[in-house]
Amino acid sequence: MKNIFVLGALVLALGLIGYLYQHLSATQKALQASEQRFSDCEKVTFQLQNQLATMQKKAGQPPQ
Repeated sequence: MKNIFVLGALVLALGLIGYLYQHLSATQKALQASEQRFSDCEKVTFQLQNQLATMQKKAGQPPQ
């Protein structure tokens, strides 16, 4: 009887480890996607700032 409880606890622990591993993997993938989007946004912002500065120079306005 005691062995059944130990075996049950081990099976439960393995199930919990598998569950947590799946969630950790999903979270890591979401973090990677988020970091990529952030990087893309930084690039676009930089490009837009350069474009704005060029347009302001052509118009003779001081950059903001």
